[in-house]
Parts: sequence; C-alpha cells; structure tokens
Amino acid sequence: MKYDYDLFVIGAGSGGVRAARIASQAGARVAVAEEYRIGGTCVIRGCVPKKFLVYGSEFAQAFADAPGYGWTVTGAKFDWNTLRDNVQNDVTRLSGIYTSNLAKAGVTAFEERAEIVDAHTVRLGKSGSELTAERILVATGGRPLIPERIPGCELGITSNEAFLLEKFPRRVLIVGGGYVALEFANIFHGLGAETRIVHRGDRMLRGFDDDLRAHMHIEAERAGLKLTMKANVVKIEKADGLRVTLSNGESADADIVLHAIGRVPHTAGLGLDRAGAKLDAAGAVVVDEFSQTNVPSIYAIGDVTNRMNLTPVAIRDGHAFADTIYNKRSTPVDHSTVPSAVFGRPPIGTVGLAESDARRSHGEVDIYRTNFRPMRNMLTGNQERTLMKLVVDRKTDQLLGVHIAGEDAPEMVQLAAVAVKAKLTKTQWDSTVALHPTAAEELVLMRQKLPDPSLS
Repeated sequence: MKYDYDLFVIGAGSGGVRAARIASQAGARVAVAEEYRIGGTCVIRGCVPKKFLVYGSEFAQAFADAPGYGWTVTGAKFDWNTLRDNVQNDVTRLSGIYTSNLAKAGVTAFEERAEIVDAHTVRLGKSGSELTAERILVATGGRPLIPERIPGCELGITSNEAFLLEKFPRRVLIVGGGYVALEFANIFHGLGAETRIVHRGDRMLRGFDDDLRAHMHIEAERAGLKLTMKANVVKIEKADGLRVTLSNGESADADIVLHAIGRVPHTAGLGLDRAGAKLDAAGAVVVDEFSQTNVPSIYAIGDVTNRMNLTPVAIRDGHAFADTIYNKRSTPVDHSTVPSAVFGRPPIGTVGLAESDARRSHGEVDIYRTNFRPMRNMLTGNQERTLMKLVVDRKTDQLLGVHIAGEDAPEMVQLAAVAVKAKLTKTQWDSTVALHPTAAEELVLMRQKLPDPSLS
C-alpha cells in the first residue's frame, strides 16, 4: 500500500480519540500518538479531575449550612492526600478506558511524541521511526501559558501541577481572571486555603455577560476570596514560601503561585511549518469549516485550532471530521450557541449571546433579569444569591442568550441551550409551566423587561 496508515492522529485527547475510533470503525487504518497519557487535557489534567476537586471543596459550604437544617457536624476535617489520590486513581481508570476503546476499535496507539516531517510523514520521538499516512490529524490541544517575562516565574505552577501537589498549601495566590483562575480559587478556598486572585483587568471572566461578571465579583468577595484587580505580578522570589511583588506596590506571601493567565495552542516544535501548514499569530492551526488546513492532507481539531476550547466541541470536531472523510457524510461543525459552564461559587451556566454582543449584532434587544436568594439558603444564613438573565431580540422575540449564576446553573443551562439552538421565542419559552418549588422556575417567570439604556 502507498501509506502505512490511512490516518495518523497526533494527540489522544477526547477529540483525537473520537476521530480515530470513528475513522477506524469506518474501515480506515488508523494510528494515534500521545506524548503524555492517553485521555488528554480533559481526562488527565483538566475538566474531570478539576470537577472532582470542585465537589470536594463544596463540602465546606454544606457543613456551614447544616446547622440551619438541624444537623450538628463535629470533628470534620479535610485530608488533601486522600482527595488527591482518589482523584488520580479515577484519572488512571478513565485513561485505561480510553486506551481500551482505541484497541477495541482497531486503532494502533503509540505512547510517545510524534512530529510532522512532511505532508504525509510523522516521526516518533522515542524510536525515531518514520511512518506515512494519507492524512494527518493534529489534535494536540493547548497548554497553560507561563509569563516568562516575570522574574521568578519558574517558581510558580500551572493547573497541570495543581492536581499533584505533595502538600496542601496554606496560602495560595492565583494570577489571572479567567474561568481557570476562578475555579481553582474556589477550590483552594473551599478546601481551606487563604486564597487571593491577582488580575490585570478591572473584573474577572472577560468574554462573559457583564452582569454575570459583576455578580461573580460580588459573590467571590462575599465568600472570602481576596481580589486584587488592575494589578500585575512584577516578581516572584523565594522567602517564607514565596514572596510576590505586585505592580501596585503591594507584596504578598504565598505557599504556591498558580499561573492561570490563559492557554495557548500546543503546536510548538510539532513540525507544521515543515509541512507548510498555516498558523495564526497565537500559534493556532488555521482550518476551514471541515477542519482542513491549507495543506490538503493535514487537518486539525479541538483546542489546537483555538476556535472554541471546550471538550465537547473537540469531540464534535473529531466526529465530524471522521464522518466527512471516512463515512462520506459532509459534516461541518456549527460552533454557535454552544453552552459553557464555570464551576465557581456559585457555578455559572451560559449559552448564546451576552447582552453587549446581542446589541452589536441584533440592535434592539429586550433584557429580563432576576437576582434572588434561593430557597435552600433561607434557613442557613448563607447570603449567596442567584442571578438569571435572558437576552431577547426585540423584533423577532427570539431567545438569544440565557445566563445563570447559581446552584445547579450548569445543569439548567444544558436544557436552555436546546431552546436557544432551536431559536425559540420568548413567548414560547414563557408558555412553559413553572416547576415549583425550584430555582429553575424563575427562568420561565421573568416577565418584566429592564429599561432600555439607549432610550434614557
């Protein structure tokens, strides 16, 4: 045969594994290479272990709320080693399932780094073997960005290392204001660490709806997080632990400094330049709607393309690629109206357009918003509040966005995403009978439009 394989996948994360399996099941000869552990960011060092840590951190609030419901909790204590090891055991279990599923699908797996030699050739890092393929699929994901310009940056850690700490820190300083920063801040704070966020912006969660951003800032401070906005880290030094100097003149002591300033596509040294594949200014692989690069035999999916960096999107990209090429079903991926979540305190669930984006793209919009203390907090003294917001096209009555910050928000927004994707109207949304007593019922009970600032 002309090539060793029909398809060679570089990266065995969620997207790469899905593409490899579907292609192999369609009859293609497929191989995949993974330089670290099969399972990729989500399974090994991302959403799965992080969600377990979120669950662990939530017990602190549950214990605090328990007396209001008649429970006496005494002697409760937290052991980091138990949580860390239990999480890693499950990560190992899931990685094994991914490995097994590849084998069952007939995919050859190489647990070593692979680099591109040319448009049809890859080189394996350990053995140096060169293998050819009719098509190459890049699914290497992203990696945490480290601020190398900061003296002492190497003393900090990233989210990759946060799951494997030998000792639980007493003081944590997190640099960044995105969802990773906020999630880890709530994890460490909930597990008992004194936690501080330092962010160069004036508010966290850039890109989210402004009301959600303001709400989460209030709730973070209410929960006890220390927020230092409009400040950068200037220097990190060893002291009693670590000494961090900030641009506002302050200094702070911490046991760990967590860099959470963003992620970049994992393309460095991959060899895409040798094959002539285009990258953008951020290092992302440039692809069309079918995930094909400017080199006809090279494709890319998931975070490495920097289109929408979410695990379900990578999986959808991978499946669509395999269906298009090997099942002969032309399948472009629609990256619009994709729901997302931030597992903070409270958690966020959001889908569709933020208010500012809706005003730019649709002109006149109607806004419905409610802010309330949920029923479960009434007996406990817990002051955490829930925010819900709907964005509606004034001319068509179409539901453009649903934004929730509150208990179970990610669970609610998954179903709200169906309504937004289906382009339901606010009238149809309101025709749904409320389910009582729930927090979710407030979503279909919002009738009062907020005043339009453009008319004031």
